[in-house]
Amino acid sequence: MIQYSLKCADGHAFDSWFQSAAAFDKLAAAGMVSCAVCGGTKVTKAIMAPRVRTGRKAVSGVGEPEPQAAPKAVPVPVPPAPLPSASEPGMLSRPSGEVEKALAELRKKVEENSDYVGGNFVREARAMHLGEAPERAIHGEAKLEDARELIEEGVPVMPLPFRPGRKSN
Repeated sequence: MIQYSLKCADGHAFDSWFQSAAAFDKLAAAGMVSCAVCGGTKVTKAIMAPRVRTGRKAVSGVGEPEPQAAPKAVPVPVPPAPLPSASEPGMLSRPSGEVEKALAELRKKVEENSDYVGGNFVREARAMHLGEAPERAIHGEAKLEDARELIEEGVPVMPLPFRPGRKSN
């Protein structure tokens, strides 16, 4: 496993783990690596310092032994934090900053108050605009060109600041 510091085209910085350097290259080329903040798929490796762990008897580059580590402190027992219940998301799934919390709240409201139509978004939005389908709140996925066409036709659409959740299995 390898950890990379990454950045997206909008300048957001985040870290992620990959099976290997080749795995990162393959996933990034396929557009499967996305920004943890904005969801953008134009992600590149950021400059990062290597993590090097020296051996116990390692010698510095000039032939002198490494300095001795400070004496270890005696650990003080700390009661474990309560585990999240099955209905709560894990620590890594919880929003950490104000922006992430606001995006999570927006996502929750959108998903509760509209129907997810997936890749049929353009067809559904156009049908509602033309009166061929009953109007309702929907959200889904559309290519940039298709979204532009909808806007040019006068269909009220808006990009969302998050990517749809993908279900596995």
